[in-house]
Amino acid sequence: MHCAEPAPQRGWLALLCTSRLLQAMIVTAYSGVLPFMMADWHMTAAQAGSIQSAWHVGYMSSLFAVGLLADRYGPHRIFFAGSAISAMAALAFAVFARGHLSAMLLYGLAGLCAGASYTPGLQLLARNTEPAVRGRAMGLFIGSSSMGYALSLAVVAAFSHLQHWRLGLLVAAGCTVAGALLTLQALRRMRPPSAPVPGAVREGTWHALAATVRDKPAMAGNWAYAFHCWELMALWAWLPAYLVASSGTATSWQGAGIALAALAHLVSVFGSVAGGAASDRLGRARVMMIATVASLCMSFAFGWMWSWPLWLLAAAAAIYNLLAIADSSVYSTALADVVAPHRLGVAYSVRSVMGFGAGALSPWVFGLALDWGQTRFGLGSTHGWVAAWSSVGLGALLGPLMIARFSRLHRAHAAAAH
Repeated sequence: MHCAEPAPQRGWLALLCTSRLLQAMIVTAYSGVLPFMMADWHMTAAQAGSIQSAWHVGYMSSLFAVGLLADRYGPHRIFFAGSAISAMAALAFAVFARGHLSAMLLYGLAGLCAGASYTPGLQLLARNTEPAVRGRAMGLFIGSSSMGYALSLAVVAAFSHLQHWRLGLLVAAGCTVAGALLTLQALRRMRPPSAPVPGAVREGTWHALAATVRDKPAMAGNWAYAFHCWELMALWAWLPAYLVASSGTATSWQGAGIALAALAHLVSVFGSVAGGAASDRLGRARVMMIATVASLCMSFAFGWMWSWPLWLLAAAAAIYNLLAIADSSVYSTALADVVAPHRLGVAYSVRSVMGFGAGALSPWVFGLALDWGQTRFGLGSTHGWVAAWSSVGLGALLGPLMIARFSRLHRAHAAAAH
């Protein structure tokens, strides 16, 4: 980054985060209506989980593609154009989903179009912030996503009680349109795209991919992120249904469990911001390790909390969500720390395939484990949920080993550079 470049104008980060908040609302809209869709469309847990998995498969593909496109055409262009397409796909899902198959295809399509508001946003953050405060900025960006997830669940909870769950989907999709419009204002306040260096040879996509795969510190961080996503995506997909099922007849409002899941996402905003800021002071790997070990403990314990009073279970869910999200922004910041800016988009693309590939499988595996447990032990048994939540912890067990490897390789790389 050259000193002669103009500083971004005041308010760019607030606009970027607000845009991200609104565009993120479609991400959890389905998990909010999942228990109602299951009842209306007579779906099994595995079928319900497969719809969320379709989103993640599409999102993974989207993130890979937009990372490559952003390196070639610039994150500014991809961020704006992709956000507009994403909003149209979200509206299509809200309007036209009519059963398991159509919902799986349309939500997968929405995921396929949704990556433009994430990966290029990370690149724009890296370009417009200095390393000393980058973790905090990334934390605000990821925290904005969590705020959007919470707002989406709150909207769905309200409409499931007052009207019909589809109206909640339509409101969430409408918010993605507003978020897409805000991207233009955010981009106007940022630093302009980097001017090409005279005489520089553009690195080809395949060369950049090969360099990223050979980059040991980057790949160790990416593997840690993949195990993190296994846990986080299953949690986000199934937490509302878990709280709804646990509430049973204890509450007269069917949307109470979803509202409590929204509260858990709201609390996790603090985790994103605090985790990112802490990584600026304590180091990326240390914060990643603390958050990962703590959230793993919650994954193995959470299913056993099925019979707890709803208020206590909701408090535990908030803590779980906070711990699971606390290091999300740190993985993004750590990758920007170790990868050259000219191939950062490719590096994020590789990371996205790994992370959201794992995240695509985990909600489906959770559903399979839940179906197995409820068939074996009965619908009202704690053991079905124990088996399901244990699948979340088992899939993420190697995360701490990859974080330790990243820390070791990063230190060796930094020492060699000096």
